[in-house]
Amino acid sequence: MTHRITDINQVEGFCAASAENARTGTGCTVILCPQGAVGAVDVRGGAPATRETDLLRPEETVQVLHGVVLSGGSAYGLAASCGVAEELERRGVGLDVGVGLVPIVSSACVFDLACGEPSPRPDASMGARACARALEPGASLTSGNHGAGCGCSVGKFAGPTRSMKGGLGQGAASRGKLVVAAVSAVNACGSVIDPACGRVLAGTLDETGTTPLDARAALELALGADPLIRGNTTVSCVVTNARLTKAQATKVAQMAADAYAHAIVPTHTTNDGDTVFVMAHGDVEASVDSVGMLAVTALEEAIVDAVRAATAAYGLKAARDLAPA
Repeated sequence: MTHRITDINQVEGFCAASAENARTGTGCTVILCPQGAVGAVDVRGGAPATRETDLLRPEETVQVLHGVVLSGGSAYGLAASCGVAEELERRGVGLDVGVGLVPIVSSACVFDLACGEPSPRPDASMGARACARALEPGASLTSGNHGAGCGCSVGKFAGPTRSMKGGLGQGAASRGKLVVAAVSAVNACGSVIDPACGRVLAGTLDETGTTPLDARAALELALGADPLIRGNTTVSCVVTNARLTKAQATKVAQMAADAYAHAIVPTHTTNDGDTVFVMAHGDVEASVDSVGMLAVTALEEAIVDAVRAATAAYGLKAARDLAPA
């Protein structure tokens, strides 16, 4: 079911780009639908840093979402979404409220303050820069140490010296005319596993620093951590050309969150802010189950891509640095 799409910008109606500060190890990634999408969200982590998630509930009156911002910087990184909203307003994008335009922009952040330097963090100017890049003709989104993935890390149960580099990833799946794509910033406390074969791709390194621990062994360390180490969270955005209502998009977000459980062990902990946004814009008729199942596949691919595309940085090894299993 894998689609040939390799960049979320290839999905009609959507555009995306990143901005980052590689020196300090943080950044943001912006996913836009200037025409307005049907939006939804599923939040399962115990410590989310989010903006405009209540508004996405099916019972709320606003029916349009113009952008999603995935950001580093923990709660400070929410400032990046203000810059995105301001840039969209300058370009005439937003909900007409009679006295002007209000762009509807949702956001979720990862805690990357312990990777690189704790400041500066993503701010309004960085968000505006990423937004402007996304709106340029021929915009592209790069996986790995970019945008919200810049300061991501995984496998933190034995401390920073045995953790590994996380990152930003993309994935896509399709059936006929139906397309679903996903972007994910993977900053998990646990291990990232390839759901296709069960192999640990990145996680807590063994004492020699050469091989990720088996997921069960890493969980033993997790059970001894009280509380689980801070500095986590995986945040994602799923886009589709399916025609969905807010209630249907909400169910897709709930189904998509299963990808976290398939590819990250453990997930949705008390110190994670795990969040999945959905943006639907298009006329393709499809069942909610079809969209949801493709969303799981696309998001699994995005999570795996995030660690496979990451490169060593900030003293952390990357999956590509390890000898093949």
